[in-house]
Amino acid sequence: MSDWWEKKKSKTRKSKKGKGDYTKTDLFFDILFWIPEVIILPIRILFWSFRGVLRWVTDVM
Repeated sequence: MSDWWEKKKSKTRKSKKGKGDYTKTDLFFDILFWIPEVIILPIRILFWSFRGVLRWVTDVM
């Protein structure tokens, strides 16, 4: 019984050690996915602001 328990305990310890690491590839993919968002977000904000101001001006006139 103790042999079985030791094997199980060692397997779970090994699997827990590798899951919490943040690697360089994770960083690379995070940056890769954030670049389009950083570029497109200001354009979207300007577009929606301009559109709102234009609608407000046309409603006032």
